[in-house]
Amino acid sequence: MHDTTALLVELGSVILGLGIIGRFAGRIGLSPIPLYLLAGLAFGEGGLLPLGASEEFTAIGAEIGVILLLLLLGLEYSASELVTSLKTQYPSGAVDFVLNATPGAIAGLMLGWGPVGAVALAGVTWISSSGVIAKVMTDMGRLGNRETPVILGVLVIEDLAMAVYLPLLTAMLAGVGLAGGSIALLIALGTVGFVLYLALRHGRLISRAVSSDNPEMLLLVVLGLTVLVAGVAQQLQVSAAVGAFLVGIALSGEVAEGARKLLTPLRDLFAAVFFVFFGLSTDPAEIPPVLLPAALLAIVTVFTKIGTGWYASRRAGIGPRGRWRAGGTLVARGEFSIVIAGLAVATEPRIGPIATAYVLILVIVGPLTARWTEPVASKLQAVLAGKGKKPAVVDDRPMPSHDDLTPEHAGRDSD
Repeated sequence: MHDTTALLVELGSVILGLGIIGRFAGRIGLSPIPLYLLAGLAFGEGGLLPLGASEEFTAIGAEIGVILLLLLLGLEYSASELVTSLKTQYPSGAVDFVLNATPGAIAGLMLGWGPVGAVALAGVTWISSSGVIAKVMTDMGRLGNRETPVILGVLVIEDLAMAVYLPLLTAMLAGVGLAGGSIALLIALGTVGFVLYLALRHGRLISRAVSSDNPEMLLLVVLGLTVLVAGVAQQLQVSAAVGAFLVGIALSGEVAEGARKLLTPLRDLFAAVFFVFFGLSTDPAEIPPVLLPAALLAIVTVFTKIGTGWYASRRAGIGPRGRWRAGGTLVARGEFSIVIAGLAVATEPRIGPIATAYVLILVIVGPLTARWTEPVASKLQAVLAGKGKKPAVVDDRPMPSHDDLTPEHAGRDSD
């Protein structure tokens, strides 16, 4: 079969299969991410039917998927919102980092991966899945709950932290040493600070320059600018993903809204390709040996994320039931964990299987903990109290109104 013909047949089959998988996941109320990963495992090296002709195209599509994921994430926030979140939520962000990055770092060292592998696995266990969490909150009707701004604040801090973490990890993976890593970190911090300054002071001018009444022109300009900036960022060892995220932050108002509507279908397509590609690059035979450590790591980090949500909500004055809901909602891991593992897998191949198994576990468990953590905790509290009384409800009602918590704003990442 001609190379082009084989490419078209394979690519068409992959995209059609992803569409069927996505519809099936929607029917059963499950995030499609674990099914995409399983599909990649089934058709990758060592799978049922390895794909060869479309491998190069899929790899490029995966890179575009990461860029679009971060661009759309940045479009959900204004620079002022990010600065406000930094000022009010940074203690919760610090607790989140300590509680959830530490288990991954310890596990990486225990597995003999060395400092670089430990830092990579720490990132995998640290960052929650914005897309899965936003979808869960929307499906459960919790966008107006009192704990929702706290959850969003923690996620914003994590997203901003990625602008520092990813360049640092990239430098470590490249083996540039302490001096090179410090330079990469300074460049990343300087770039983030410069973009935030431009967005705060001159955001309207930037948006006006990009704006167009023609959807086609707006799509081409925003997409072209994002890919260009991502490439320059990659050249500067800052990470293409961070460059795309900063472009999203710099755009605001009607331009950001219009770009989000135009780019969301593209993001969904290429993000699905990214998850499939990660599965394709992982040998299924390598998964069973790491299931036990992945499961143990998942169990530990379920409780550490619940602890993070509890602490952050308590700081905000949320009552016990809202604290448990916030903690349970933050459990899911997904796109960022796979992005980090995808960066590290070339240097430390063993991180691929364990990251895949870990994400598969928590992307399934996450929606369950979001729904059941609070009822189970309330029941246990009642039992421990010895009287079987239901704990006082101080925060169970949705807020009367909260214009900032629209479904579009809550769905920051939408994988």
